[in-house]
Amino acid sequence: MDLQLRGKHAVVTGASQGIGLAVATLLAEEGCDLTLVARNRTSLQNAADQIAAVAHAVPRLIVADLSLPGAIDELAKEVTSLDILVNNAGAIPPGGLLDISSERWRAAWDLKVYGYIDLTRSLYTLLTVSRGVVVNIIGTAGERPDPSYIAGAAGNSALMAFTKGMAKGAAVDGVRVVGINPGPVRTERIKLMLRNQAERKLGDAERWPELVANMPFGRMAEPQEIAQAVAFLASPLSAYTSGAILTIDGGGA
Repeated sequence: MDLQLRGKHAVVTGASQGIGLAVATLLAEEGCDLTLVARNRTSLQNAADQIAAVAHAVPRLIVADLSLPGAIDELAKEVTSLDILVNNAGAIPPGGLLDISSERWRAAWDLKVYGYIDLTRSLYTLLTVSRGVVVNIIGTAGERPDPSYIAGAAGNSALMAFTKGMAKGAAVDGVRVVGINPGPVRTERIKLMLRNQAERKLGDAERWPELVANMPFGRMAEPQEIAQAVAFLASPLSAYTSGAILTIDGGGA
């Protein structure tokens, strides 16, 4: 199926690994011109090399920590055209209310919650010109708040409201806004968390696959499965979809 994405310019944040890298790779394969954003230059260059090897396209790279003051404004100066913005950068730590300090909570939200909001605001004018699309990668914790992941649950809930609220206003400018709530996805970050959990619960980090055995279909999602949904939602084939948040969790993890 031709998603009609060839020649469109996409900015993907958190693009050096996991879901972000999978999204960037698929968009490149569909013919998009890419700008990849991440904090670590080496990881970002490695991601670009991987993409170039399979898609025969050379992405533009912007090294930026979007949680830092001024970083988003500097990034926005370097982007002169835009059709698709994929907000994906962010890693909110687990923990209950008394486990996470105010400083750590604020730092996590500066990257994911305020990072999504401020970057969208900074690039919005370009999106109105192209009648573009914003895709926010959020997470199912916003739907099913867990007290052991309180900062992430609250942050994701806020981003769900931001996605739906912004979509209503952006329609008058021809801009679509959608969200995706992945459940557990097989990334290096989640495998590290599962290894730590297996060490605590089972006494052996290498037994972490046992912790996913009871998930739907006996597994986590693959990053590519999230990427395929992003590409479709960002494409003209989904031109009347806005304000929607797609949950991808196998039917309820």
